[in-house]
Amino acid sequence: MVKSTKPLIAVGAVRTGCGKSQTSRRVIELLMEKGLKVVAVRHPMPYGDLVIQKVQRFATVEDLAKHKCTVEEMEEYEPHVVRGNVIYAGVDYEAILRAAENDPDGCDVVIWDGGNNDFPFYVPDLNMTVVDPHRPGDELNYYPGEVTLRLADVAIINKMDTAGPEAIQQVRDNIAEVAPNAIVIDGASPIKVDDPSLIKGKRVLVVEDGPTLTHGGMKLGAGTVAAKKFGAAELIDPRPYTVGKLSETFAIYPNIGTLLPAMGYSDQQLKDLETTINNTDCDTVVIGTPIDLNRLIKIDKPNTRVYYDLQEIGNPNLKEVLDDFVEKHNLV
Repeated sequence: MVKSTKPLIAVGAVRTGCGKSQTSRRVIELLMEKGLKVVAVRHPMPYGDLVIQKVQRFATVEDLAKHKCTVEEMEEYEPHVVRGNVIYAGVDYEAILRAAENDPDGCDVVIWDGGNNDFPFYVPDLNMTVVDPHRPGDELNYYPGEVTLRLADVAIINKMDTAGPEAIQQVRDNIAEVAPNAIVIDGASPIKVDDPSLIKGKRVLVVEDGPTLTHGGMKLGAGTVAAKKFGAAELIDPRPYTVGKLSETFAIYPNIGTLLPAMGYSDQQLKDLETTINNTDCDTVVIGTPIDLNRLIKIDKPNTRVYYDLQEIGNPNLKEVLDDFVEKHNLV
């Protein structure tokens, strides 16, 4: 792990789709409320010419196009820049760290925003790991996800508002077994949508975050939760309508079910996503991805976006943890 010259907080997870990104955003918001300059560094995601992508800085939505980002990259970067904080990514992780530490807008704290279920590339002064009670037991059964939990100073049990009590307790017991000294924070992932009237009583196509449904193995995401919460009449199966690369995705991952993964690693995948959505016989499209798909493809059906943020339940909470961190590092 590379050592930073700035105080560094790492946010990881035991599997993809646990809620790392919303946790990172919550940490950043709390630190910014203290008047601190926070710079995020994202786990590597680049495709294509890696020399050009040695160090990437994202401060505006326009920077996403400048660096020719895939949908999967945009899903991680866009939520940061629209909130007004800078995020770095690329290939050379020491060069990236030095650039982040010396960001032109200033840097008091670096946030490592983890990818998939990997451990941080930087030495963390505070290490947070998110676990998912929708997949109880996975926190001990996947590598390197189990490593991220064993390294945790703080373990966050997310999605408790939509998980069963037995699953939550199993996750809690497993944290106690392998990370007995970790502070455990209970969390929810409340859902909100732009226009609930486009869901109630409608036959909906739900588009979810691609990696969460594919190698993440999840059977539902925020879009599905929103569709059920706001009274959709039916979830439409997209499989009869898929084309091209999306048909291949369903062949590789046959257990995805009646959801459409937003795959966008290439222009062809984006085109196939657009065609599949517009082919599907539905009333409404429910977009559960972290980015606005309407910016990338033309959806010719009524559609509404789903949003989700981390909300801590009771104590301890992130504010208390970060108050201690800020005091320990003399940041204010």
